[in-house]
Amino acid sequence: MILEIKNASFGYGKNTILDNISLTAEKGDLIAILGPNGAGKTTLIRCMLGFLKWTKGESMLDGENINSISARKLWSVVSYVPQAKSFTSAATVLETVLLGRISTLSMFSQPKQKDIDICMQRLSELGISHLAEKRCNEISGGELQMVLICRAIVSDPQVIVLDEPESNLDFKNQLIVLNTLSELSKSGVTCIFNTHYPEHALRLSNKALLLKKRDGYIFGETSKVVTEENIEKAFGVKAVIASVETKESTLRSITALRLSDNEEDPISPDEERLAIISIIASDYSKGELINDYLHEAGKYLIGRMGMPYRKDKVNIINVTLKAPYSEIESLVTRLCTLDGVSVKATYAKKEGSF
Repeated sequence: MILEIKNASFGYGKNTILDNISLTAEKGDLIAILGPNGAGKTTLIRCMLGFLKWTKGESMLDGENINSISARKLWSVVSYVPQAKSFTSAATVLETVLLGRISTLSMFSQPKQKDIDICMQRLSELGISHLAEKRCNEISGGELQMVLICRAIVSDPQVIVLDEPESNLDFKNQLIVLNTLSELSKSGVTCIFNTHYPEHALRLSNKALLLKKRDGYIFGETSKVVTEENIEKAFGVKAVIASVETKESTLRSITALRLSDNEEDPISPDEERLAIISIIASDYSKGELINDYLHEAGKYLIGRMGMPYRKDKVNIINVTLKAPYSEIESLVTRLCTLDGVSVKATYAKKEGSF
């Protein structure tokens, strides 16, 4: 199933909030929507699903305008998770989650024991089965957020759209939600979520859409969208993207350093930059993969120097290249996914000197 936004704009009167947005979400895509407060992330989701009407353009589901699809047909394949603060109910948690099964039932049918079992299983997977008999107006905002996510999942959607799913959640529940989205994506469900956490987008999503209040947006492969430079241009914050090695994998983390002096500069992912990429590999077996990645970027390479440092049993490689900024960041991200490999890119100043 393919969900598309085609050349769509939205605003109130003369105040344009979203301008000429295009996005394609295919089966199994996990797409993060990012941007500063007021950039229009929630508005984008509401327009995407037909809650608000685009002033120009359209949202399409498998080639059909969403506004022309019947509600029953649309919500039988699409699930939506609003922010918990917009939801109030005196129903129990189990009753609320059971509502998610309605789209799987025939008209006038009642939920069966099978439906209850499915709901309890999902509640258990999300770590909130102990809340089943509590009323939704008696639980915390974070717990309610988990309940709404569970309600969306039990409908077995082909597309799930979530408005800030990690809001109000502690670290543990954030990880549970992120892992759940990852598993849904791997099973073929298209997942779209907006977030205030660029790091979650970088770790989880394969595509990202970055909104900026005044200078439009950028959409594409996450490693080319969520970069230090784009974060600075969109959020007005100097940040560092680094690699964190664990026993299981190498993760990318983002640390905000300070406010930027260049908030108004346009996002320029295609701007050519001169850079040196430094690679330290403690796992010799990764040498072939490193060479493959560098070979793929061969047309951008200016020079390469490598040497083994036998005392610490590592290989050190320095590569000089001139390439579009997004290509350099993509190469760094791919290298960082290799276990036992540390990578850092150092950029020349735009005048040409380090």
